[in-house]
Amino acid sequence: MPIATPPLSFPRLIAHRGLSARAPENTLTAVRAAHAAGIDWVELDVQRLGDGTPVIWHDRDVSRCSDGRGRLAAMDQAAARRLDTGAWFAPAFAGERMATLDAMLALLAELGMGVNLELKVNRGHDPVALAEAAVPAVMEALPYERRLVSSFDERALRVGRALAGPERLALGALFDRVPRDWQDRAEAVQAVSVHANWKPLRAERARAIKAAGHALVCYTANDPLAFAPRWDWGVDAVISDDPTRFDTAS
Repeated sequence: MPIATPPLSFPRLIAHRGLSARAPENTLTAVRAAHAAGIDWVELDVQRLGDGTPVIWHDRDVSRCSDGRGRLAAMDQAAARRLDTGAWFAPAFAGERMATLDAMLALLAELGMGVNLELKVNRGHDPVALAEAAVPAVMEALPYERRLVSSFDERALRVGRALAGPERLALGALFDRVPRDWQDRAEAVQAVSVHANWKPLRAERARAIKAAGHALVCYTANDPLAFAPRWDWGVDAVISDDPTRFDTAS
């Protein structure tokens, strides 16, 4: 069973990579947009540049969400700052820059927002170095009740847990299809929550997660009507590109 931890009240709605339906994902602007829309929590991805700087970014390379090309791990902060990370989404966002973790945490603290920070371990990246860089930073910037660190990578989660016990750091175990051994894997890192792709999730598995004492977070749902039956399974929170669509539907 998960051990007792300080209270962490999960928000019902979390903005995926900021309000990514309306602003370029994983940017300061996307987080401000979520705040302006009345969403209190955001889900964001963190990984490291080649010089070790933690940045808010999802992909292994920069081609999809910027005007540049190349692997993130081959860039230093100066090169990353030269990228336009907004114009790909819409001309109105031209000039947006890649956010460092420090800049993002400062904004979240200023706005009083919470974050589900995913340790994004892409191929060729070091999960240990990422966890060691990101976890202390988020713990220093935000109070316990406004932060959750999650990952698909069990090595990153183990390092996070080694850095801080469950009374100081809430961890979330991320899965696509929740495997049969989900409980052993979640409890190995004393995870407070299990995060599941909403589409393959089934009621029996959802209820088992809840019965074991874990919070259940589903990603990335953008159709409130299709998602609606899952609330009855005990889902605590949904991560959505546009969570405002759920306001009248959930």
